[in-house]
Amino acid sequence: MPTTDALTEQPAKPSSNVAERKPTFRTVSLDEVNRLYTPADVAQLDAENDIGSPGEFPYTRGIHASGYRGKLWTMRQFAGFGTPEETNLRFKYLSKEGQTGLSVAYDLPTLMGYDADSPLSEGEVGKCGVAVSSLADMEALFDGIDLEQVTVSQTINAPASVLLAMYLVVAEKQGADWKKISGTLQNDILKEYIAQKEWIYPIRSAMKLVIDTFEFCTEHVPRYNPISVSGYHIREAGATALQELAFTLRDGIEYVDWGMRAGMDIDRFVPRISFFFNAHNDFFEEIAKYRAARRIWARVMRDRFGSSSERTLKLRFHTQTAGVSLTVQQPLNNVVRVAIQALAGVLGGTQSLHTDSYDEALALPTDRAALLSLRTQQIIAEESGVANTVDPLGGSYFVESLTQKMEDGARDYFERIDAMGGMVEAIEKGFPQREIQDSAYQYQKALEAGDQTIVGVNKYQMEQTGTEVPTLVINESVRHHQLERLEQTRAHRDNQAVVRTLDKLRRVAEAGDNTMPATIEAVREYATLGEICSALRDVYGIYEEPAI
Repeated sequence: MPTTDALTEQPAKPSSNVAERKPTFRTVSLDEVNRLYTPADVAQLDAENDIGSPGEFPYTRGIHASGYRGKLWTMRQFAGFGTPEETNLRFKYLSKEGQTGLSVAYDLPTLMGYDADSPLSEGEVGKCGVAVSSLADMEALFDGIDLEQVTVSQTINAPASVLLAMYLVVAEKQGADWKKISGTLQNDILKEYIAQKEWIYPIRSAMKLVIDTFEFCTEHVPRYNPISVSGYHIREAGATALQELAFTLRDGIEYVDWGMRAGMDIDRFVPRISFFFNAHNDFFEEIAKYRAARRIWARVMRDRFGSSSERTLKLRFHTQTAGVSLTVQQPLNNVVRVAIQALAGVLGGTQSLHTDSYDEALALPTDRAALLSLRTQQIIAEESGVANTVDPLGGSYFVESLTQKMEDGARDYFERIDAMGGMVEAIEKGFPQREIQDSAYQYQKALEAGDQTIVGVNKYQMEQTGTEVPTLVINESVRHHQLERLEQTRAHRDNQAVVRTLDKLRRVAEAGDNTMPATIEAVREYATLGEICSALRDVYGIYEEPAI
């Protein structure tokens, strides 16, 4: 058997004459994968400075020395549909079955800042998430749930400050101490302009609202994460793993820049910035992405921003399995995909995890499908053994080589975006949008050519009967229910007080002051989401995407 110096010399490669199934093997991102990885592929790495130990800079192997031996990841299943009462029951059902954190999915009108009775909301109320138009809805959503005792993630962006205000007022009415509340607001407006396209205001005004939440939470809700910088939607739009990593972290850098320009102390607000990544099908590529994310963030916070605080340097992230990977064809195959993706998130060191349900390519998940998704996490945690040791793949030639490749590629993107003036300017030029479009196109070409396989779609197809999976149906009764509550809310509130608080919010926005206190005042008076967003539209205007 040949011998080799484990650090510098590459052993003999296998014969090039060995028959292989395909001329090249590629990741989901279409990057070529070598036949074999050896010490030569990681010879440039410094084991101490690049890989290190868990819980130590640069955190490649994880931010906690004990990994999951100290504490498992938070099992935070995303849930929301129909009325607030229906979603409240789903929350309680999943919590009873062992879920350890709540995550709220809002419907499209809420995401866009419209009330349920807006003409633009017709046909969409409660369909892709829970309908919330006012404090009355938020009170019903969290009825019987102690907000001091549970962490809640809210997937909301353009009107995020308004939903945060509603959440805080509900907690206040419960008698909760804001300084004890923990949870996460997605609030990542940059990725809306890049990928998800659910915006309201022009980009720079929207960024001001994000910084308002940073300032307010730092002072008044110090355990709360006012942002979850989200690569998930960037990946769902067709980005490669590298593009997801690079654009997400560069968005994070942009938020840090804006916060510091607003006079904030980096070591007070950055520790509450969290991240949100996709878990796609290519197992090792995903693990390398998460490991690279921690290392890059730690180095950027130290070298670019001059922080030496461990809390600032440590990147914390949530993971969700890839919705875009789920198929209508042979939907039970999605159970396997989700398990593999979830395992990649765990081996990559995620702090919390959502596992998609197998029926989500067809509709919102049923109770039964959502429970199976939660059980998938619990089996990984309790039966697989992967949580028994910290970073079990650390030191793998393949994983470490991929991790370094991810870091190098992300830094190349950083340089290109910095040369444009920053991420806001890059978005205005359409740079990340074009990069993602090109990647999505190349992947689609690979699928159509058969170079990439989706089991049950372009290989191993079967005739579908259409009756295999029962689905959750949201009917129009939800809209009627929500319209009744809106009518009652407007009839019983002090409408003059609503007008006064909305006028005050406009004046605050025009003056460039922090909008959060005025938003909270309006919410306390039961001003609706649509009314508050309309007041801000009066000041900021609306965003119109340029042709790209």
